[in-house]
Amino acid sequence: MQDTLTIILAGGMGSRLSPLTDHRAKPAVPFGGKYRIIDFTLTNCLHSGLRQILVLTQYKSHSLQKHLRDGWSIFNPELGEFVTVVPPQMRGGGKWYEGTADAIYHNLWLLERSDAKHVIVLSGDHIYRMDYAEMLKDHIANEAKLTIACMDVPRDEASAFGVLSCDSNHQVDSFIEKPIDPPSMPTNDSRSLVSMGIYIFERETLQEALLEDAQNEASSHDFGKDIIPTLIDKQCVYGYNFCQDRGRVAKDCYWRDVGTIDSFYQANMDLLEPIPPMNLYQSNWGIRTYEPQFPPARTVSSATGNEGIFINSMIANGVVNSGGSVQHSVISSNVKIHDSATIVDSILFDDVEVGEGCKLVNCIIDKHVKIPPNTEIGLNQAEDAKRFHVSESGVVVVPESYQF
Repeated sequence: MQDTLTIILAGGMGSRLSPLTDHRAKPAVPFGGKYRIIDFTLTNCLHSGLRQILVLTQYKSHSLQKHLRDGWSIFNPELGEFVTVVPPQMRGGGKWYEGTADAIYHNLWLLERSDAKHVIVLSGDHIYRMDYAEMLKDHIANEAKLTIACMDVPRDEASAFGVLSCDSNHQVDSFIEKPIDPPSMPTNDSRSLVSMGIYIFERETLQEALLEDAQNEASSHDFGKDIIPTLIDKQCVYGYNFCQDRGRVAKDCYWRDVGTIDSFYQANMDLLEPIPPMNLYQSNWGIRTYEPQFPPARTVSSATGNEGIFINSMIANGVVNSGGSVQHSVISSNVKIHDSATIVDSILFDDVEVGEGCKLVNCIIDKHVKIPPNTEIGLNQAEDAKRFHVSESGVVVVPESYQF
């Protein structure tokens, strides 16, 4: 799609996901044993035929930039293809990006240099699969100036999103950003139609809207709060239902904003369901990532005769289980598990070592942590809270490189 430019917003601080975001941008947080969160958005672009991609970074971006270099340097510039990282250029008077719309406004010069007719704006920190090509077809057929991807959610959860309503032709007639009392859908009082933060603009429409918004000193320079409500009053804005029987991921209705520790943890646990709502094994929509060249995972009998056991778990390359028991957990690359260790309902990132006799329950262990023998985490919340972050649902997070 040489007439379409894709912009991925990947500069958010992700403070609600702390401490996992204390040293990395939210899109760079590991997910599902071998991926980074941004891999899902980039994979959607790859399978949708979008090959001109700008990734706007800002907050603690080194880990993200390294991952994009190692895993996503796959497009051919000679064919007009690219994944280009764009850090803040300080073209707006020395300021950092101050909102989603402001991030693109700072880079208007890239739009002006582009020959694209359409601009797709995406977030780099959601977990889902989507064929953007189908949405673009609707956008063009409707002669829309802006198309917003949307889905219905329980009304009591809708206040976390932009809530919209559409007429019978799917044209958007109202948009309210994060309302305290979300309006329900006309056909279902218990559900609301919300924006997924996925937009397709006509390039000229986007440029004009950003220039106008930049002159408004009262604006927060945000798509949901400022740009979209203004465009609805002036332009032809349509909604696109995410969960449709169309495209190569037809009827794939899974979409998660993993913005909190609990939502991140649950999205990982979703992968362990007997029939996962997010199927990583779909052959025509494989999730691409960068993975170091580790040997295959293995189990080893310990010196005491214990067998390494994995039950209903996801195991990445390089993992060695020497007599430990792992149940309902996600284990990332190069993890070492020693004799008589027990790991239940937990997520371990790369390069973690679990000592003999350890007991881990309901935990997230970040990278490069060496847990001493016989350590217990997740069994006494009051004691855990003295050392670690404990989420509202009781998930214990041990930060990267923590020293016991």
